[in-house]
Amino acid sequence: MFDYGGRTGYEPISEVDRKEFHEQGFLLLRNVLTEDHRAALEAAVDRVYAEEKAKGTTTKDGTLHLLGFLERDELFGDLLTHPIAFPYMWGLAGWNIYTHHNHLDVTPPALEPEKPYWGWHQDGYRQNSDPETMDPNLPRPMFSLKVAYVLSDLSEKGRGATKVIPGSHLWNSLPRPDDLTVHNPDPEGTVEITANPGDAFIFDRRQWHSRSTNLSNITRKMLFVGYTYRWIRPLDELHIDSDGEWWANRTPVQRQLCGEGTHTANYWGINWNGYIDDEIPLRKELKERGLLDRSVPWLR
Repeated sequence: MFDYGGRTGYEPISEVDRKEFHEQGFLLLRNVLTEDHRAALEAAVDRVYAEEKAKGTTTKDGTLHLLGFLERDELFGDLLTHPIAFPYMWGLAGWNIYTHHNHLDVTPPALEPEKPYWGWHQDGYRQNSDPETMDPNLPRPMFSLKVAYVLSDLSEKGRGATKVIPGSHLWNSLPRPDDLTVHNPDPEGTVEITANPGDAFIFDRRQWHSRSTNLSNITRKMLFVGYTYRWIRPLDELHIDSDGEWWANRTPVQRQLCGEGTHTANYWGINWNGYIDDEIPLRKELKERGLLDRSVPWLR
């Protein structure tokens, strides 16, 4: 439907990008969406937003943070294997993955001036406690990552963009100011991810990040798709009609990414005999394309 110059979603990422991601905890990717694709996604977001506003699910200032949005439009389902972004998902996390968490965000201009706010956090909830060691210098596992598609113009600061601290994905804690009444108590090294419509950024769930207030006259519109290992439970609930057209249109790899599996051991990447299940759709695809790599643990 959209022209990505023959890109398939199975082109390996560069070692330069891999190194930057592991060092910084995020990557900003320019021109990920073609303009016609971006415009179509924005129209789909506007439709969903109108439906949710009519149901009264937006906040009083019109903000919408909609979890598990993928099945709301055919275009959203296709994002699972976007030809430019998807290689970063399997390239950085491997073949035994699915989407456990995804959200559609619409943030209109704020109704009042920015107030002091401390929103810095790592994603993952108990993933930040349950696997932690007693050694504060030993980073926790990544476990998951997200790709965020930018649909509106976030090229200037103050438009509600995500803030990050590059390299902070290797920190298990972040000092919190004693006085949170100070205006904008952002930690040292904070970067606001300014991006153009059609850009995307990828980030490690451990990356310390925060929302920011939209002080502009532009409505912020974004789509976030998170990927984790299939042996981790879903965070958001998808309401997929297995007899409907949306599900019928999904490829085997996309069905895996929506959580489909043949049996419980399959989610762990194996058959009941304990050996790797080569029929897992994404592994099968990568194997047929010669993209498995024993030097990369998650691509073995």
